[in-house]
Amino acid sequence: MSENAGGDYDVVLLVEQALSDQDAAQVHSLHEGLDEPVTYHVLLPLEDAAARIESAMGSLTAGDMLSSPTMPMSEVDLDAVRKDCEDRSHAELEQTLAALRRSGAVAHGHVVSDPPIDALAAKVAEVDGREAIILTRPHVVAEFFHLDWTSKARRKLGVPILHLLEHENFDEQAEGYGEEGVTGL
Repeated sequence: MSENAGGDYDVVLLVEQALSDQDAAQVHSLHEGLDEPVTYHVLLPLEDAAARIESAMGSLTAGDMLSSPTMPMSEVDLDAVRKDCEDRSHAELEQTLAALRRSGAVAHGHVVSDPPIDALAAKVAEVDGREAIILTRPHVVAEFFHLDWTSKARRKLGVPILHLLEHENFDEQAEGYGEEGVTGL
């Protein structure tokens, strides 16, 4: 059952990080002129505390590891790292919702801990979403790893999927990525 049973055009956004005002305005511009009111449902995956620890440890060079005494894992406060990740994710979600609202959009959102595409599919079903938009970071590594979100979503959902790059306008995406920047699937 839709959260907005009044016939809204529900759009589910899956984002990796807080949207800028430019990102929010671009997303909102995609739906200007529709007859139905548009409601955005933002999903932001919870930053992974384990990945942050692994990344920090991986950034130490072998020389650093050999020349310094080992740090016992008990000294790493995993609960504090987890709490920090949750706080960061919630702050980024609030920044995103505020940016969308500043653009004139109606927006709701949740930080999700489920696999991103599962959360996207569940939200599309829950709100009877009319389309989904996946916004990923623009750098090459993120594009390589997260482009898969779009193909997974396309296989799983029966709604149009749009893949955009965060922090780049439509023209920059078209120039920098040829035909692949802005992808309607």
